[in-house]
Amino acid sequence: MSSQSITIKGNLYEQDFYLWIQATAQHLKEGNFNQIDIPNLVEEIESMGRSEKRELKNRLIVLLMHLIKWEYQPEKRSQSWRSTIAEQRICIEGLLEDSPSLQPLISEVFDDCYQKARQKAAEETGIKLNFFPQESPFTIEEAMKPSFLGE
Repeated sequence: MSSQSITIKGNLYEQDFYLWIQATAQHLKEGNFNQIDIPNLVEEIESMGRSEKRELKNRLIVLLMHLIKWEYQPEKRSQSWRSTIAEQRICIEGLLEDSPSLQPLISEVFDDCYQKARQKAAEETGIKLNFFPQESPFTIEEAMKPSFLGE
Protein backbone atom coordinates (compact mmCIF):
# COMPACT_ATOMS: atom_id res chain seq x y z
CA MET A 1 0.00 0.00 0.00
CA SER A 2 1.44 3.33 -0.95
CA SER A 3 0.82 6.33 1.27
CA GLN A 4 -0.60 8.12 -1.79
CA SER A 5 -3.40 5.51 -2.02
CA ILE A 6 -5.10 6.82 1.11
CA THR A 7 -7.86 9.14 -0.01
CA ILE A 8 -10.14 9.29 3.05
CA LYS A 9 -10.50 12.93 4.10
CA GLY A 10 -10.55 14.11 7.69
CA ASN A 11 -9.52 12.02 10.65
CA LEU A 12 -8.64 8.57 9.31
CA TYR A 13 -8.25 7.27 12.85
CA GLU A 14 -11.94 7.97 13.54
CA GLN A 15 -13.19 6.90 10.10
CA ASP A 16 -11.35 3.61 9.52
CA PHE A 17 -9.13 2.33 12.31
CA TYR A 18 -7.69 -0.60 10.33
CA LEU A 19 -6.80 1.65 7.41
CA TRP A 20 -5.24 4.11 9.90
CA ILE A 21 -3.02 1.28 11.21
CA GLN A 22 -1.96 0.32 7.69
CA ALA A 23 -1.27 3.93 6.75
CA THR A 24 0.70 4.57 9.95
CA ALA A 25 2.82 1.47 9.40
CA GLN A 26 3.46 2.48 5.80
CA HIS A 27 4.45 6.02 6.81
CA LEU A 28 6.86 4.59 9.38
CA LYS A 29 8.38 2.18 6.84
CA GLU A 30 8.83 4.96 4.30
CA GLY A 31 10.21 7.42 6.87
CA ASN A 32 7.32 9.84 6.32
CA PHE A 33 7.31 10.85 9.96
CA ASN A 34 5.62 14.20 9.30
CA GLN A 35 2.60 12.25 7.96
CA ILE A 36 2.13 10.23 11.17
CA ASP A 37 -0.81 10.94 13.46
CA ILE A 38 1.39 11.17 16.58
CA PRO A 39 -1.31 11.81 19.24
CA ASN A 40 -3.33 8.75 18.23
CA LEU A 41 -0.21 6.63 17.75
CA VAL A 42 0.91 7.47 21.29
CA GLU A 43 -2.57 6.67 22.61
CA GLU A 44 -2.56 3.28 20.87
CA ILE A 45 0.91 2.37 22.12
CA GLU A 46 -0.05 3.28 25.69
CA SER A 47 -3.23 1.26 25.28
CA MET A 48 -1.21 -1.76 24.20
CA GLY A 49 0.80 -1.54 27.42
CA ARG A 50 -2.35 -1.32 29.52
CA SER A 51 -3.77 -4.28 27.65
CA GLU A 52 -0.72 -6.44 28.42
CA LYS A 53 -0.94 -5.48 32.09
CA ARG A 54 -4.69 -6.22 32.18
CA GLU A 55 -4.16 -9.61 30.52
CA LEU A 56 -1.52 -10.55 33.08
CA LYS A 57 -3.80 -9.56 35.96
CA ASN A 58 -6.81 -11.38 34.51
CA ARG A 59 -4.86 -14.58 33.96
CA LEU A 60 -3.40 -14.38 37.47
CA ILE A 61 -6.91 -13.95 38.92
CA VAL A 62 -8.17 -17.03 37.06
CA LEU A 63 -5.12 -19.04 38.14
CA LEU A 64 -5.52 -18.04 41.79
CA MET A 65 -9.28 -18.64 41.75
CA HIS A 66 -8.79 -22.18 40.49
CA LEU A 67 -6.03 -22.85 43.02
CA ILE A 68 -8.39 -21.64 45.75
CA LYS A 69 -11.19 -23.87 44.49
CA TRP A 70 -8.76 -26.79 44.22
CA GLU A 71 -7.63 -26.25 47.80
CA TYR A 72 -11.02 -25.65 49.41
CA GLN A 73 -13.29 -27.92 47.36
CA PRO A 74 -11.31 -31.17 47.10
CA GLU A 75 -14.47 -33.16 46.43
CA LYS A 76 -15.09 -31.17 43.23
CA ARG A 77 -11.59 -31.33 41.77
CA SER A 78 -11.62 -32.12 38.09
CA GLN A 79 -9.38 -32.45 35.09
CA SER A 80 -10.97 -29.25 33.82
CA TRP A 81 -9.72 -27.30 36.84
CA ARG A 82 -6.27 -28.87 36.48
CA SER A 83 -6.23 -27.90 32.79
CA THR A 84 -7.30 -24.35 33.54
CA ILE A 85 -4.54 -24.00 36.13
CA ALA A 86 -1.94 -25.31 33.66
CA GLU A 87 -3.25 -23.13 30.84
CA GLN A 88 -3.11 -19.94 32.93
CA ARG A 89 0.45 -20.69 34.00
CA ILE A 90 1.49 -21.25 30.40
CA CYS A 91 -0.18 -18.04 29.26
CA ILE A 92 1.37 -16.02 32.09
CA GLU A 93 4.80 -17.46 31.25
CA GLY A 94 4.22 -16.53 27.61
CA LEU A 95 3.32 -12.97 28.54
CA LEU A 96 6.47 -12.72 30.66
CA GLU A 97 8.64 -14.17 27.88
CA ASP A 98 7.25 -11.62 25.41
CA SER A 99 7.47 -8.75 27.91
CA PRO A 100 9.98 -9.50 30.69
CA SER A 101 9.40 -6.03 32.16
CA LEU A 102 6.00 -7.31 33.35
CA GLN A 103 7.74 -9.66 35.83
CA PRO A 104 7.88 -7.12 38.72
CA LEU A 105 4.20 -6.38 38.17
CA ILE A 106 3.22 -9.83 39.43
CA SER A 107 4.54 -8.98 42.90
CA GLU A 108 2.78 -5.61 42.82
CA VAL A 109 -0.63 -7.00 41.87
CA PHE A 110 -0.54 -10.42 43.56
CA ASP A 111 -2.42 -9.44 46.71
CA ASP A 112 -5.10 -7.53 44.81
CA CYS A 113 -5.48 -10.39 42.34
CA TYR A 114 -5.79 -12.85 45.22
CA GLN A 115 -8.60 -10.76 46.74
CA LYS A 116 -10.43 -10.70 43.40
CA ALA A 117 -9.85 -14.44 42.95
CA ARG A 118 -11.17 -15.04 46.44
CA GLN A 119 -14.35 -13.09 45.63
CA LYS A 120 -14.81 -14.95 42.34
CA ALA A 121 -14.24 -18.29 44.07
CA ALA A 122 -16.89 -17.41 46.64
CA GLU A 123 -19.34 -16.47 43.89
CA GLU A 124 -18.66 -19.60 41.84
CA THR A 125 -18.69 -22.07 44.72
CA GLY A 126 -21.41 -20.56 46.90
CA ILE A 127 -18.98 -20.71 49.83
CA LYS A 128 -18.96 -17.63 52.05
CA LEU A 129 -16.10 -15.26 51.34
CA ASN A 130 -14.81 -15.33 54.93
CA PHE A 131 -14.25 -19.10 54.61
CA PHE A 132 -11.28 -18.36 52.36
CA PRO A 133 -8.21 -16.89 54.08
CA GLN A 134 -7.61 -13.12 53.85
CA GLU A 135 -3.98 -13.77 52.98
CA SER A 136 -3.07 -16.04 50.10
CA PRO A 137 -2.28 -19.57 51.30
CA PHE A 138 0.31 -19.86 48.54
CA THR A 139 3.16 -17.71 47.28
CA ILE A 140 3.64 -16.34 43.78
CA GLU A 141 6.38 -18.93 43.23
CA GLU A 142 4.08 -21.76 44.30
CA ALA A 143 1.21 -20.47 42.18
CA MET A 144 3.46 -20.43 39.11
CA LYS A 145 5.17 -23.77 39.79
CA PRO A 146 3.87 -26.35 37.26
CA SER A 147 3.61 -29.17 39.80
CA PHE A 148 1.94 -27.11 42.57
CA LEU A 149 -1.73 -27.65 43.28
CA GLY A 150 -1.85 -26.45 46.89
CA GLU A 151 -2.23 -29.86 48.45
